[in-house]
Amino acid sequence: MYRSKAVLSSLRIAYSKISTRSHLSKISSLSLAISSQFPWKVRSFASSSRPESMLQLVLENPWSKQVEEGLKQPDTPLTHETAIYLLRKLDKHHPEKARSFLDWVIRGDSGLPPSSPLYSTMLRILAHQRSMKRFWTTLTDMKKRGFYIDEETYKTVYGLLSKEESSKADAAALAHFYERMLKENAVSDVAGGVSAAVSRGDWSCEVERELQEMKLPLSDGFVVSVLKELREHPLKALSFFRWVGSYSGYRHSTVTYNAVLRVLARPGSVAEFWSVVDEMKESAGGEVDLDTYIKVSRQFQKCRMMVEAVKLYEFMMDGPYKPSVQDCSLLLRSLSAGPSPDLDLVFRVSRKFESTGESLSKAVYDGIHRSLTSVGRFEEAEEIVEAMRGAGYEPDNITYSQLVFGLCKAKRLEEARGVVDQMEAGGCVPDIKTWTILIQGHCKNDEVDKAFACFAEMLERGFDIDSDLLDVLVGGFLSQNRIEGAWRFLMEMVRKADVKPWQTTYKGVIDKLLEIKKGDEALDLLQMMKKQNYPAYAEPFDGYLAKFGSLEDAKKFLDVLSSKDSPSFAAYFHVVEAFYREGRLADAKDLVFVCPHRFRTHPKITALFGAA
Repeated sequence: MYRSKAVLSSLRIAYSKISTRSHLSKISSLSLAISSQFPWKVRSFASSSRPESMLQLVLENPWSKQVEEGLKQPDTPLTHETAIYLLRKLDKHHPEKARSFLDWVIRGDSGLPPSSPLYSTMLRILAHQRSMKRFWTTLTDMKKRGFYIDEETYKTVYGLLSKEESSKADAAALAHFYERMLKENAVSDVAGGVSAAVSRGDWSCEVERELQEMKLPLSDGFVVSVLKELREHPLKALSFFRWVGSYSGYRHSTVTYNAVLRVLARPGSVAEFWSVVDEMKESAGGEVDLDTYIKVSRQFQKCRMMVEAVKLYEFMMDGPYKPSVQDCSLLLRSLSAGPSPDLDLVFRVSRKFESTGESLSKAVYDGIHRSLTSVGRFEEAEEIVEAMRGAGYEPDNITYSQLVFGLCKAKRLEEARGVVDQMEAGGCVPDIKTWTILIQGHCKNDEVDKAFACFAEMLERGFDIDSDLLDVLVGGFLSQNRIEGAWRFLMEMVRKADVKPWQTTYKGVIDKLLEIKKGDEALDLLQMMKKQNYPAYAEPFDGYLAKFGSLEDAKKFLDVLSSKDSPSFAAYFHVVEAFYREGRLADAKDLVFVCPHRFRTHPKITALFGAA
């Protein structure tokens, strides 16, 4: 309580200095109104929230029969949305309790039937924790109960497992499991047939008749499968949702409502999205679950539907399943990422966060500060920093880096450089990220030489170049069309500074070198990529060699691609085909002559020269 008062007091002091600035005065006055008029009502609402009290019960006690009985209070039975909420809140820091909770639900003691979304959430938790024995047990149990891992969960988990060498065997096993599941899953085949029938044209009586003749195996899992199949046709998905909801003997649940909301979160169906939200709440008594919120919010942000993303955040903060502080800060970060951040939306998010009785966190302060600096509102940004200090948060590298970025964006480069000195004077040592932002700002403003002066100063202070900064500096060379300079610098940093460039850095320089007919230099980079275990970036070389390269150049290129004894057939064939298409038939035949004998009789080679 004392901390909250300190925050609000500091906000009042900071914002009183700029009372004429409408955005900041709005948030200040609202904060004061909330704290003075409703100091306990907001907090009592939060503490009486059934999901929060259930979460508190699980967090504060070892899992036991008593905890299970406490979760089964008859006045408010456990819902699907609450179960998702608890799993989401437990996943990172309390995975064992998340597992115990899901086990309890699966046993049937909770009164809540298990669902595919619950299983999918648990699989993601287990994969993140690398609890693979439990992962496979859960996946097997899921299959026995007639639930199947969906495409989105499969891709997420497979991506996690395939990143690490120690988990690659599990990734391969999961891929095999998923492939076999698709073949065995008759429900998936029927869902595909429904999707095909619905997608062919407008919804009509004929479509309904065709669906009725299919004798559909109606269940929540089946309806969710069809909706996912129709995700590229949101309005047709809604037509199916409406039709199946009127089907004799079937009634939509919050699981299917949440599934259709994920499909409708698109620019062309946002009105329908909100209509279904209202319908679910009023008619079915359901809520948007936290998993759906996270996915839909990301979709809105990806499509730059920022008004809808903020509206959804406000809606969720007014309900029982409140997004986390991290969700708030990610939304603020997304709002400030565009070229012209909408500060009204920024302050709507921060006001809503505060209205629940929470103090503004460092992450939320940073989100507001980022938006202000991004649009050049530096005086107001400084007031936010002062308010942040008053709340007990000292500015750090994140805060200063945002200021450096904003100043560079406003072309105030000398001031941006001065921030580094300001940081050190305040006892905050600039890190590699701050230096990278400063150097990138000079490059974007076509001051590459000054960027390299900053780079030299950074090295003198004991920092080493990393992949991000290397990409920035190489990009600076390329922006001035200093392609050979970019090549030399890249080679030097790899050889002497032991940096592993991003794959995209290599590709960008190779493309530019080939544009100016520097094939040997491009080939040097290709060889360097191979040594650093990147996939060979061979595509641009085929056409280049066919137009400008000699036969010897082609052989050198194939030697670089060689693995063990020789390059793959595909590598040979692409070069041979490129020479053939360019009309260099004799050179194409010579390349075939030097390739391994088993390649010469390949049907593709025979077909190519048979056509000639």
